[in-house]
Amino acid sequence: MTPYDATSPQEVRPLIDGFGRTVSYLRVSVTDRCDLRCVYCMAEHMTFLPKAEVLTLEELDRIASAFVGLGVRKLRLTGGEPLVRKGMMDLIKRLSRHLRSGALDELTLTTNGTRLAQFAGELARHGVRRVNVSMDTLDPARFRRLTRGGDLAKVIGGIEAAQAAGLAVKINAVALKDDNAAELPELIAWAHRRSCDMTLIEAMPLGEIEVDRTDQFLSLKDVRAQLESFWTLTDIAHRTGGPARYVRVEETGGRLGFITPLSHNFCESCNRVRLTCTGTLHTCLGRDDASDLRAVIRAGASDADLAHAIRLAVDAKPQGHDFRIERAAAPAVARHMSTTGG
Repeated sequence: MTPYDATSPQEVRPLIDGFGRTVSYLRVSVTDRCDLRCVYCMAEHMTFLPKAEVLTLEELDRIASAFVGLGVRKLRLTGGEPLVRKGMMDLIKRLSRHLRSGALDELTLTTNGTRLAQFAGELARHGVRRVNVSMDTLDPARFRRLTRGGDLAKVIGGIEAAQAAGLAVKINAVALKDDNAAELPELIAWAHRRSCDMTLIEAMPLGEIEVDRTDQFLSLKDVRAQLESFWTLTDIAHRTGGPARYVRVEETGGRLGFITPLSHNFCESCNRVRLTCTGTLHTCLGRDDASDLRAVIRAGASDADLAHAIRLAVDAKPQGHDFRIERAAAPAVARHMSTTGG
């Protein structure tokens, strides 16, 4: 089948949900697999999906390109860990045609950084201009424990390789009360010394894991109050298309973002939907809403049929999520973050 051409002449109506929000940002999980096992994200012994259930590279391209044809301007590729997916660079090369045509503003990815040193140059050649790297600590032993065996030196080497290739790097860290709370100022300062933006994220109740997330949750309201006891934080209008709200740390000169799905949700301005590696479209991270686009395309749908299915799903996007972390409570949704793609 010929790849979906987002530049084909067509009358494009924006993707607008039932609450008047325009959807312009698609996050695509290309795999549920990862070479790390972060304690807040995955169970230690995960059961991964059989290959037949996972979208092929051609199917990923077709669905993502359909979204571009419907007005989505930003694609973020996620996982699991996207760089463990065989053929990942081929997919990025294919999708980069939308950058060249002007149909897409940005093609980017979120990675754990373990394979960035290998792929940074190729990412840059295909039009990727920035990446997010998940890194919760600067302590090698703590990193190894939180990721169940990860090598911090490989991640830092990946960050350095990305910057050498001309990619902007933003560091993402999940704030964990008993694991990295005391270290967050050091981590922020480290990122800013290396010209990296930094974003802190509250732990979210997604998927069953071995520990109670109540013990890990740390409100970023409290983190900000602590940081303001010794730093000057100035609210700024900087946006990257996602939910982070940014400040400038005057003493470091760097930008710091806060993603607060629990202490202060951002649903009123949500512009995002998420496609899993199985072709399930979730229009809200914190709801169990789902539309099966894999079934649509494997049933022989035309491009018009696929566009219609996407519009129906977006029209039903919920008004918001209701994340809560309470002791012994079940996760808000059963699927793991590694399946949804963040």
